[in-house]
Amino acid sequence: MSPAPKTVPVVSIVGKSDSGKTTFLEKLISELSGRGVRVATAKHHIHDYDIDVPGKDSWRHARAGAMATMVSSPDKFALIERVEREFTLPELARIAADAGCDLLLTEGYKREATVRVEIARRERSDELLSSASELIGVVTDMPEIVPDGVAAFDLDDASGVADHIQMRFLSSEGDR
Repeated sequence: MSPAPKTVPVVSIVGKSDSGKTTFLEKLISELSGRGVRVATAKHHIHDYDIDVPGKDSWRHARAGAMATMVSSPDKFALIERVEREFTLPELARIAADAGCDLLLTEGYKREATVRVEIARRERSDELLSSASELIGVVTDMPEIVPDGVAAFDLDDASGVADHIQMRFLSSEGDR
């Protein structure tokens, strides 16, 4: 029997458009990284995208038909690969584990994510997108909308969310 593939915990940051997901995620990544947690991130896009710079060699290679384009330097490596289908969160968690990370934080994945921290800001909506069973926390200026049993955090409390994630998913030395 072969061993189970390596994987890491996945926590998805979700919320309505312009709720502050990216800004909060930047603070959370910085907080966790500062504690020595090796963080991987994945941003969900529902449309095609291009992260390669138009006109650069690797972009030109891809446009010429390369199925995979790699860029390597002394301190970075990037692989841009054409795929037949979108990767699932468990597949992304295995990729993050293979890259030596402890945790995968995603932005988006509202349909697939089962472990979520939702950003809910009064100026955007007074309702949550997620059900209580999907949530491990809500970052909000409306604590009254947080379901019973779900942790509530102020809009700037990246440290508190980092504590919560570490306690819940990274507490044992065997996890790190």
